[in-house]
Amino acid sequence: MSMSVPVHELERRAARCRRKVVRMVRSSGCGHLGGALSCIDVVSALYFHTMKHDPSNPKLPTRDRFILSAGHKCMALYAVLAEAGYFDEAVLDTYGKLNTKLPGHPDMHKLPGVEANTGALGHGLSIAVGMALGLLLDGKGARVFALLGDGELPEGSNWEAAAAAAHHGLSNLTAIVDANGLQISGKTRDVMNMEPIGAHFAAFGWAVREVDGNDAGQVVEALDALPYQNRAPSLIVARTVKGKGLSFAENNVSYHYWKPKAEELEQAERELDETLKEVDA
Repeated sequence: MSMSVPVHELERRAARCRRKVVRMVRSSGCGHLGGALSCIDVVSALYFHTMKHDPSNPKLPTRDRFILSAGHKCMALYAVLAEAGYFDEAVLDTYGKLNTKLPGHPDMHKLPGVEANTGALGHGLSIAVGMALGLLLDGKGARVFALLGDGELPEGSNWEAAAAAAHHGLSNLTAIVDANGLQISGKTRDVMNMEPIGAHFAAFGWAVREVDGNDAGQVVEALDALPYQNRAPSLIVARTVKGKGLSFAENNVSYHYWKPKAEELEQAERELDETLKEVDA
């Protein structure tokens, strides 16, 4: 099923999912906060507006597939899967604990709705290309969406996958780059500048669009227009804010991985609760 909820409802669900991310941090005492908050609007739009999927039947053969290449952003995926009904929300409180179904990188053998184990950066697009090619050959009509971080683009396997996707005309494949401009060791342009991202993928034969990845309306418009070209994979460069939704964390590399003090965690919860009140009004 595809939920296809309106933009305001997407904003509300994304706000609920941001609150779930902080709930997981409270449970474990730490987590990759910045990237989870930057990409959560995109992941929410995929699951609640665009993708065909069924929480009661996670292995539906005709389902669309989602690959979180940047596996350390898994709290965003866990929050959205919980919001969608793949598992009871109480499981969120086990994040990062012994024998949890919610480890620090997604594990397809532990949690329904996870399509692949990811986190070795640069591998997710290759997995997605293989899935998309297989689905195309099987004639299932399903699509594959892969979310990459801009900090993982220097990995060469991304560009082998990009070439293969264009060569095979995978119009059922969409890659989305969560371009928040920061990675664990600083600004992406200082560590290894991969700009202009869109032009690089276009040179490999991809059809490209760029949006504000924290604007649900722009994200939905880009997703609704897929595929952008016949017999070509599509790329969405989603310009986002790392730590989006928390005043003290936005565009702050220190919150790539967060071990909050008690008062900081309480401030985060207050801010996100206030946001929820505003979107529910």
